[in-house]
Amino acid sequence: MDIRQRILELKAEKDALILAHYYQTMDIQNVADIVGDSFELAKRASAAENSVIVLCGVRFMAESAKILNPGKKVLLPAFDAGCPMADMVTPGDVRDLRTKYPNAAVMCYVNSSAAVKAESDICCTSSSAVKIAKKLEARRIIFIPDKNLGSYVAEKTPEKEFILFNGYCHVHHKVKAEEVLAAKAAKPGAPVLTHPECTPEVRALSDFIGSTAEILNFAQSTDAKELLICTERGVVDRLAEIAPDKRAFLVSPRLICPNMKKTHMEDVLHSLETGEFEISLPERELTGARASLDKMVALGS
Repeated sequence: MDIRQRILELKAEKDALILAHYYQTMDIQNVADIVGDSFELAKRASAAENSVIVLCGVRFMAESAKILNPGKKVLLPAFDAGCPMADMVTPGDVRDLRTKYPNAAVMCYVNSSAAVKAESDICCTSSSAVKIAKKLEARRIIFIPDKNLGSYVAEKTPEKEFILFNGYCHVHHKVKAEEVLAAKAAKPGAPVLTHPECTPEVRALSDFIGSTAEILNFAQSTDAKELLICTERGVVDRLAEIAPDKRAFLVSPRLICPNMKKTHMEDVLHSLETGEFEISLPERELTGARASLDKMVALGS
């Protein structure tokens, strides 16, 4: 019996739901019940009725699934799959910012730890950030930890004042404007589709800016047959499968997240067989982070 078939059998036997992010490798995406961006996975985790949730992504995603559905067993097959951006901000940083800007709301990107979420007023994803910022009553917003996404949201909501933390995605932040210009020169007329975690200089050269799900939707609906993709490689791989009539090209060979690529089929099988590696969080983090994530789901939908 091959590993895929064994995973499918165990999934049914254990009453497990497999969630996978678009940045996962295609073998993982193809064995998952649901593939989506961070916002979609959060919503699906919250509504899951299965006994077990297997989160194929990075730790903050598995933590979010546990926070939103604490009665379920949540497994992270690649136990060491972290997020460097999430590690850039601490609960102490949030408390210091609150002291410095007492009238500001703290809007926390979902790419953060449960402890940081618990210190925040509301969470957001890249697909929901602008919508949530517009709906917040506060005029002044502390945005953590991603300064690039924060600057994008600020551009879209000029009626608000933003205080940006100095965090960033180490994958998206590396892309240079020169790489985008070279890609455009090599593929004249091909639209550039960019994630808002990229720098303002790169975004300024783009034809479309959106979350992974929004990029995929745009890519499928556009008449363009060639596309320049400025986000993680998993989106290019996904497009090759769901839109075979399109040709997608990465604008930079560095657009690969090593943490998102840590999950292998053997890891998923191991988690289903053994129940490892289960996410466990202190009650204070579960309760505090739940409030900010619930607000995200409510305001971002």
